[in-house]
Amino acid sequence: MKELEKRIQADGRVLGKDILKVDSFLNHQIDPQLMQDMGMEFARLFASQGVTKILTVEASGIAPAVMAGLALDVPVVFARKSKSRILTDDAFTADVYSYTKQTTNQIRVDKRFLIGDDRVLLIDDFLANGQALLALKTIAEQANAGIVGAGIVIEKSFQPGRQNVLDAGLTNIHSLARIAAFEDGQVIFMNEEDEEVDC
Repeated sequence: MKELEKRIQADGRVLGKDILKVDSFLNHQIDPQLMQDMGMEFARLFASQGVTKILTVEASGIAPAVMAGLALDVPVVFARKSKSRILTDDAFTADVYSYTKQTTNQIRVDKRFLIGDDRVLLIDDFLANGQALLALKTIAEQANAGIVGAGIVIEKSFQPGRQNVLDAGLTNIHSLARIAAFEDGQVIFMNEEDEEVDC
């Protein structure tokens, strides 16, 4: 998605060798128009899959997931990272390791919101090591729901996330921006033929 790539180039900040900070438009301050455009693109990519529900993780996955849900006219469920007193124990759970925060959280979804008849689209903000996506996959499988695929906002293709989730049996993965490498603080994107192009 060229619009997203241009925004990453303009406002993203490369930190070290493997971290991209996009807090000015995705995961701290949110650009609603960009989120809507991404939601429409996810809807286009998965329009033929019979999606009945979208599943994501709080917090950064919520905005693109909601816009995709609006475009597909389906509910959005987000897995919570912390347990509150008003949440019941009747929940699907999975552990997810955060590479950037270097912590493990148990995420949870109330069993009322995912059922075996659901056809679930997983959406996440980043695909790097694949831990969040694998945890969402586990939760959908606990509900006996079908998984139609995964929509990713930004994929760091130089990290093992895609291969990890493919190895776990999750296919039909569409990333709106695929990053081949960070070089001298610049982002190198992959083109549609998976070749490296410097945008």
